[in-house]
Amino acid sequence: MAEKRDYYEILGVSRDADEAELKKAYRKLAKKYHPDMNPNDKEAEAKFKEINEAYAVLSDPQKRQQYDRFGHSGLNGNGFEGFSGFGFDFGFEDLFDTFFGGSPFGRSTRRKTGPQRGSDLKYSLEISFTEAAFGTTKEINISRMQLCHVCKGTGSKPGSAPETCKRCNGTGQIRHVQATPFGQMVNMRVCDVCRGEGTIITNPCDECRGNGRVQKTSKISITIPAGIDNGQTISLRGEGEPGFRGGPPGDLYVTVRVKSHPIFTRDGYNVICEIPITFTQAALGAELDIPTLEGTMKFNIPEGTQTGTVFRLKNKGIKHLRSNAKGDQLIKVNVEVPTKLSAKQKELLREFAEISGDDVFQQRKTFFEKMKDLFSN
Repeated sequence: MAEKRDYYEILGVSRDADEAELKKAYRKLAKKYHPDMNPNDKEAEAKFKEINEAYAVLSDPQKRQQYDRFGHSGLNGNGFEGFSGFGFDFGFEDLFDTFFGGSPFGRSTRRKTGPQRGSDLKYSLEISFTEAAFGTTKEINISRMQLCHVCKGTGSKPGSAPETCKRCNGTGQIRHVQATPFGQMVNMRVCDVCRGEGTIITNPCDECRGNGRVQKTSKISITIPAGIDNGQTISLRGEGEPGFRGGPPGDLYVTVRVKSHPIFTRDGYNVICEIPITFTQAALGAELDIPTLEGTMKFNIPEGTQTGTVFRLKNKGIKHLRSNAKGDQLIKVNVEVPTKLSAKQKELLREFAEISGDDVFQQRKTFFEKMKDLFSN
């Protein structure tokens, strides 16, 4: 019969390794040689059993002490007597928790007995351009689950209480043991009677029908800060769904949708306004009534203004969200060319063109001089 290998050597740890080191080494090797990871591999299967045997001894303080003093002979002379692969109730789901941090079905089936936070809610709120610029207060209606006011969330009629589930004895889980070639596989499943709650409501509340919560619509007041932009979200703590078993409520996230404005557009905290002016106003200059977020104001357009020219009005834009600073208002002027002229108007314009020449159209004059030089060379 082949001599049994040293348990410390099998796990690759020193003889003074503590419990944490043993467990870390075991998990690493168990993952590597687990039969599910190495189907039809007899060598991996043998190593897996060897690893489990070593860990089962060294993780037990009493057995480890005997092994340290007498070696394998200290364990009844036949190695670890009665070892059956999974002799320490380490089930399939426990292995998945060890290897991957969760159940093989994507979520843990273990009962969550403690308080649970309520779900978050989302809401989309439409506001006007000026409301976004200056801030406002809105009231919205939110439909959400709330604790039943009759049973106070217990689900049972007043004067009665949920009963402990007899199938799982209040644990919320059913323990299934299955024999395998490697020993006993232990699998914990959610109780099919109480659905993991551990209790059963035998006398349900008439208002919530045993749910402990009811759907209700509530009015919530929301303060919209000045300067908020389209697509930004306001978080309202504690305005989501109520929690379970005394857990805190979730939050409400309100996403703001800003309607377009007929005159203004927004660029960051600046406001842009395009204003049409006549040929005469552009040529001679003019005093115009300019619209701003705070009302109209007088503004002088200098003579000779070209189409597309942008003027800046300092601090006439939108307030910054986190400071008292404000953006600017940008005024872009567009010279409007008349499309319908009377015979007299056309005659006057032709006369103006004849007496003007190129001297009054500096850009035109410069352009054609450059073109002449280009082609003459």
